Order: sequence, then structure tokens, then C-alpha cells
Amino acid sequence: MHPLLIGPALTAGIAAALALVIAVADRLLNDYGEVTIDVNGGKRRYTVKGGSPLLGALAGEGVFLPSACGGRGSCGACKVRVLSDVGPHLPTETPYLTPEEVSRNLRLGCQVKVKKDIAIELPEYLFNIKKFRTTVERIRDLTYDIKELYLRIEEPAGGISFEPGQYAQLVVPPYGDYKESTQRAYSMSSRPSDSGHIELLVRLVPGGIATTWVHKHLKEGDAVEAVGPFGDFKVRPGPATMVCVAGGSGMAPFKSILYHIAETGAHPDKEIWYFFGARSGRDAFYLEELAELERRLPRFHFVPALSEPKPEDGWAGETGIVTEVLARYLKERLPPGAREGYLCGSPGMIDACVKVMTAAGMAAEDIFFDKFA
Repeated sequence: MHPLLIGPALTAGIAAALALVIAVADRLLNDYGEVTIDVNGGKRRYTVKGGSPLLGALAGEGVFLPSACGGRGSCGACKVRVLSDVGPHLPTETPYLTPEEVSRNLRLGCQVKVKKDIAIELPEYLFNIKKFRTTVERIRDLTYDIKELYLRIEEPAGGISFEPGQYAQLVVPPYGDYKESTQRAYSMSSRPSDSGHIELLVRLVPGGIATTWVHKHLKEGDAVEAVGPFGDFKVRPGPATMVCVAGGSGMAPFKSILYHIAETGAHPDKEIWYFFGARSGRDAFYLEELAELERRLPRFHFVPALSEPKPEDGWAGETGIVTEVLARYLKERLPPGAREGYLCGSPGMIDACVKVMTAAGMAAEDIFFDKFA
């Protein structure tokens, strides 16, 4: 490690250790008894055992806040407006809140502990989010590090209703050295018409709690819980050309969106361009399926690109980093007129695509994205 980084890293490590000690001591020494959570001016009231984070306390009552990181405080998704005094904003919250959100007392549900009666505001749609009991019907290898997980919904009987582009939170039970359950968010790749199933694309992340569980431990026939649907990554109405970009498991929401459009004829006034980037042939998947969809749906154009194709790939398509291919097509191939951007992938990929799109004249407010946490 560079000498200049040792001080900050050591400080961060000490702070994390102290936070853990304080949390453990708080749990062992303090008994807060029963406390009340008042929601939306008394429309709903829950009595819970005090001392837990608001995120978990609400989940215990069947109210699920979005949480892409499983409550680790690293995604900023579980924002909730707190109307009563719970103390100042924590350093773990402020990086995820704008000054306007701080002024309105938005807080992260995973960081605020319910130690006394609390009043909060929640959007009404959250009360339609459900926990699903499912069975693993199929696990399929798409690449060496991406699995397609197909879950059959057992309960509730009505299945799931969602808009293509939304995500579900996979509940990971304790396993191995991990003693507590956690959740991770994955975009659904299934079609809304397949209401009896939830399909997810899970890429193996070294050391990842959820991805290791899916890739190394989960088997067909296993029981799994999922929570959802969440998110507002969806197609906007209007005739603007859709410019979609993804890489790896970022394919998931676009598979759902594209097959829904082909199946239902939705958004008939939109032309659709989908750029999918991969390193080499072994990282690419669904290419034949999407090429067939392109033949069936004349207004859909699929542009896969390999940045480092290997001789054995026999690749005859576009080559180069997907942002380079995107920039060229925006300049030379795409029709003029209104355009909308739809992006799904790593923060670095999304930031690079936004730069290319805005440089090509697209307005920032017309670019929508789903960043991996």
C-alpha cells in the first residue's frame, strides 16, 4: 500500500472496529422494550422490539424497503423520511443523501435504529411489495461466471406482478461462516406474463456472499425466498428512440423489457437499439436468441460487441469497447430526433456511457440507469 494511504486506511479500519464494538455493546447492554413505528400520520402503526435498524424492524412487519446491499449501508436505496427526532445524520448516511434530502430528514433505514417511538413517511407502493416463497426450478450456466436462476413461486398463489426493468431482492440464508441472513438485489430477466416465476442472472463476484451462495451452494429443488418488486427502471412513454447499453449480467432488465415489448406490442412508436458489450466469446450469451428477436421485431436492432475477441471465437461482429461502438453508432447509424438512454451495469460503465451520450447531444435527464451496488 502507498504510504500516503496507510493513515486513511488505518483510520477507516479503526472506525469500523469501533462501530462494531459499539453495536455489539448496544445490543448486549440496552433493552429498549417495545416501541411504536407510526407510518404516514397514523395510517399504519407497528409495535416492535426496540434496538433494531428501521429496515429490519419494518421487514419483520411485512413492510420491505428497497435494499440492494442487504442493509450494509453501501447502496443508499433504503431512504425513508423520518418525522421524529432520532438524532443527527450519521457519517454512514450522508454520502448517499443530497443536501435537499438531508434538509427533509431523509434517512437510511439500515442505519437508523428504532430505540424509541418513531414517526415516518413511506410511499404507498411499498405496501404492495411481498415476500415470495419459491423453489429453484432451474439453474443454467450462461457463461463461466454467470448463472441463470429460474425460481418457481409457491406462495403467494397469485405469483408476482411487476413492470419489466424492476428488480427483486434474493434472501440469502446463513451458510458457512455467514451466521446471519442477508439480501441482495438482482434485476428480473423474466417477462411479466410469466407471473409464476422469477428469473435472475447472477454473476459470480469473488468473495460475494450472495453470488458465492448461488454459484457454489444452491441446487435445483432448493427453497428460496425473494422480496419485490422494486425499482423504477422502466421504459418511458413517447416516441423517442431507445438507446440501451449493458454488459454481463446487466443483460437482465433488457431481456425482460425486450421480450415484453415483442410479446405485447408495447411502445409501438419506439425504435430500439441495444448495445451489449463483452470481452470475448466466453463472456457473451443470449446472442442467438436476441438475433432471432431482431428478425421478429423490425424496429429492434441488436449490436453485440467484443472488446478482445479471440481467434477461436470466429467473431464477425463489432469489435472494441462498447462505449466506442456506441459513440460511432450515435454519430453515424442511429436515426436523428429524440433519444433516450437506458443503461445497466457497473458504475464505471454507466458513467462512461453517460459521457458518450451527452457528448452526442442527449440530455442528462433523458438517460436512465440501473447501477450495480
